[in-house]
Amino acid sequence: MEATKKHATKLEAKGKTVDFKELLRMEPDSGTTNIRNVESKHWKRWLGPEHRCVVPFNSFSEFNKAEGGDIWFALDESRPLLCFAGLWTNWTSVRKIKEGETTNDLFAFLTTEANAEVGAVHPKAMPVILTTPDDSRPG
Repeated sequence: MEATKKHATKLEAKGKTVDFKELLRMEPDSGTTNIRNVESKHWKRWLGPEHRCVVPFNSFSEFNKAEGGDIWFALDESRPLLCFAGLWTNWTSVRKIKEGETTNDLFAFLTTEANAEVGAVHPKAMPVILTTPDDSRPG
C-alpha cells in the first residue's frame, strides 16, 4: 500500500492522472510464505480441508544476521523427505510487472512456536512439521 501511495505521488507530481485502485491492483504482490496466526480473520476463508496441503522439504533455513546468513536445519544428516503443513489457493495478482496480472496456484506453510534448536536462531516461530501420516489428515 505504501509503495503504491509513493508511486501515485510521483505520477501526480508529473501531472499524470492516477486511478489509485487500478494502480494498486497492478502493484507487484510478493505474497506470503508463512502463516503465523491462523486466528486472524485474514486466513479464515482458507482454513478448510479443501485448502490444506503438504509442502515437501528435506531441510529449511532461518536467516541469522549475527552468523552472516542462513542457518540450515534438517531432521538428521541423511535429510529425509518430510512435509510442512500448508495452505494453498488459486490467486490472481501481479507477481512480476512485465507479466502483468496472472492467476497462479500459491501456497504458504503454517508456523508454530520454535523448538529449542530453531529458537536459538529464530525465536519467533518455525514451520509446522508433519511427522506421522495422521498429522496430514483433516480433523
